[in-house]
Order: sequence, then C-alpha cells, then structure tokens
Amino acid sequence: MILLRHAQSTANGSGVLAGQRPGVELSESGRGQASELVRRLGGIELASVVASPLLRCQQTVAPLAQARALGVVEEPALSEVDYGEWTGRALKDLLEEPLWRVVQQHPSGAVFPGGEGLAAVQCRAVAAVRAHDARVAGEYGERAVWLACTHGDVIKSVLADALGVHLDGFQRIVVDPCSVSVVRYTQTRPFVLRVNDVGGELAGIVPPEPASDESSDAVVGGSTGA
Repeated sequence: MILLRHAQSTANGSGVLAGQRPGVELSESGRGQASELVRRLGGIELASVVASPLLRCQQTVAPLAQARALGVVEEPALSEVDYGEWTGRALKDLLEEPLWRVVQQHPSGAVFPGGEGLAAVQCRAVAAVRAHDARVAGEYGERAVWLACTHGDVIKSVLADALGVHLDGFQRIVVDPCSVSVVRYTQTRPFVLRVNDVGGELAGIVPPEPASDESSDAVVGGSTGA
C-alpha cells in the first residue's frame, strides 16, 4: 500500500487549521506536485486508487488516475480529522488552548470539541486501509500495489499502527505534502518500507516473485515491496 499525503494546498502554511472544511484546493505548487506523481509512479502498476473525499486529495490523484484510466474510490474513513470547533481557527490561537498540549504529548487522549478523537481517527483509518488491502490482494493477488491518498495525521496514525507504536508516539512521525510512505501487510504483521519519501526511486517497492524455498516472512523482510 502506497500512502500518499495530498499535495501542497492553499491551507498549508496559512497558519489555519483547515480540517474538513470544504473547498480547500491545491496551491499552484501543489498542482505541480500532483502532475509530477504521474512520472514518479510511472514504473509501478497500480491495482486501485483510493482517496479521501476532500477536494485537495481528489485533485492530487486526478492526474495519476487519468493517466492510468483508473477510477478513484472515495473512502470517507480516510477523510481528515474532524477538528470540530477548532476547524478554521488560527494555529497561533490554538497554541494557547490547554488541549493543544494534550494533542502533542498524549494524542490518544485528545478529543476535539465538537469533533472527534485522534484514537477514533486511527481506528477508522486502519480499519479502512486493511479492508481495502485485503480486497485488492483477494482480487489481484498478494503482489498487487495500490494507493491511498489521505491527510497527514491520518497517515501518521496508520504508520504508528503498522510500526507497532502507541498512538502517543505518532507526533514523532513526519509526513510532508505529497510524500509517499509504503506499508506491506502480511498475515503475521505489517512491514513499513518507506516513510515520508518525497523524491526517491519507487520502483523497488514492487514485491518480487517469491522463491519457492523462502517463507513469506523471509521474502517480506528482505528487499520487498508494497
């Protein structure tokens, strides 16, 4: 599974928490990043493209999906965190809120006023990606690669789960706009192959054909793929 954060949006760097506010588009720089994905992922066959329904994610995958003649599956469970009453507020003001410290140091206990908790976000996101991964593997085989485009905190929560890290450690994970992280799920455990890759060679993430005398874990734990 390729976890793709949406490209640079008009909200990134604005000092405002966009959350699920509708109409947040890609910036000019972000549109360039989205177009570049077509080249960057050119050597990788994708079985499926899944995305958050929010506009910035849909715009990020649109050039890639068009180039591959693939439909985009909207997945509400991969939407941005519902920040409730914090949505649209300036970050400089939120720094003064007592909850801000909880979000940074004890995120598993953070519930946004009028919104949702980060633990609930992780639960919905992990359940969604694992369900899609199982569907893709069942339909296209264990070596199939698929892409999910979502948001920074959502990706960090999925990566924390895959790494076996408590949600309270997810703030240590960095996920930049239009970065790629890669997880391979197996019957025994996930393997995290890339985190926050913004320009590396991605062809190597495609799983090789397993040798007949190797166990699946040995193959995955070696130089394997998505």
